[in-house]
Amino acid sequence: MTQPAPPAPTSRSALAVLFGVVFINLVGFGIVIPLLPFYGLTLDAPPWQVALMFSAYSLGQFVAEPFWGRLSDRIGRKPVLLITILANAAGYLALAFVPNIWLAIAVRLFTGLGAGNISTVQGYVADVTPPEQRAGRMGLIGAAFGLGFIVGPGLGGVLARPDLGTLGYQLPIFVAAGLCLVAAIGVVVLLKESRAPADPAAARPPFLGGVHDAVANPVVSRVLLVTLIYMAGFSGMESTFGFWTEARYQWGAREVGLSFMAVGVVSVLCQGFLAGRLARRFGEARVLAAGCLIFGVGLVGQVIASRLLPHADLLVPAIMAFGAFGMAVTMPNISALISRSVDPDRQGAMLGLNMAASSSARIFGPIAAGAIFSGMGHDWPFLIGAALTIPAAVMAINAGRAFRLRQSAAVAQPAE
Repeated sequence: MTQPAPPAPTSRSALAVLFGVVFINLVGFGIVIPLLPFYGLTLDAPPWQVALMFSAYSLGQFVAEPFWGRLSDRIGRKPVLLITILANAAGYLALAFVPNIWLAIAVRLFTGLGAGNISTVQGYVADVTPPEQRAGRMGLIGAAFGLGFIVGPGLGGVLARPDLGTLGYQLPIFVAAGLCLVAAIGVVVLLKESRAPADPAAARPPFLGGVHDAVANPVVSRVLLVTLIYMAGFSGMESTFGFWTEARYQWGAREVGLSFMAVGVVSVLCQGFLAGRLARRFGEARVLAAGCLIFGVGLVGQVIASRLLPHADLLVPAIMAFGAFGMAVTMPNISALISRSVDPDRQGAMLGLNMAASSSARIFGPIAAGAIFSGMGHDWPFLIGAALTIPAAVMAINAGRAFRLRQSAAVAQPAE
């Protein structure tokens, strides 16, 4: 069995390097995402084909996360991080030169396959972090992601030159590829491997063995359901928020972008400074359940304010910030619970399945929310998303109970 290197005094420096690598990588991602609809239009693509570029990326992540997570358990985190970052760079360069939208969709699928390394990053953090500190460390990595999403879109907007047509959108894409190369150099030069080499004679787990292990684990199986349910509600809100604010308040892209920027700022602060402290005081499962419910209250608050309060548009950023607090404390605690509930040589695989569940929700959640928005009314994606947070919170509490039972059994077993 492959064992991770024990948490060492250098774990803090490793975390700092990993924070920087993730931030740089996500800045590159954030540069490209807001430009994709306009870049698609330069390829004479209708909106539905542009939407396929987004779905193709999520589909690639869905397929790749469990694979990269399992592979990092066997060959180490560092080589997998290097491979995936370089694949991202290649994907950006290919995107800059695609002649038509269908090749652009194929390239985004490839880039999604390469981008499925979040579970590997989380596995590295788990390798070098004591169990009681994992929620806080996962929160710091989440803060790096959030900070990258804040900086990236702004940088992409500055670099874009719409007046130059396709060429005007290629420069930001080149910068994104260059940032990936910087991140790859950082991994090679500054990041040490966190796991011992795998035994070549050890039998490789079957491809779907991770799914069997997850179903059999009473903590992981419940946490995966939390991710699936909660993320479906969140992605549904995210995909319809612009339409909802346009219908309610006649907002445009500027107001929507600033609101999401506020969400990013709150997420970075909460994940960086509060997630770990709250988990140590109240436990991961309770904080996870509370975060789901707070996010649900935020969704309901938006609907109630829009119907009952004058000038409710002024309250939208504040209500979003409240919901963002709930969002910010969910994912670090999900990752921490999973990493604390499985053997070290299964952490990457289980964290990969969790990200696959998140990606699948991001594929189908927006589709369902769009149909609900059109068929049932503008408020219903928010209300249904809020309703989904209730079973997610219940499942989180059940996961916490299962986790405590496993800990009690592990403590009692040596005495038998």
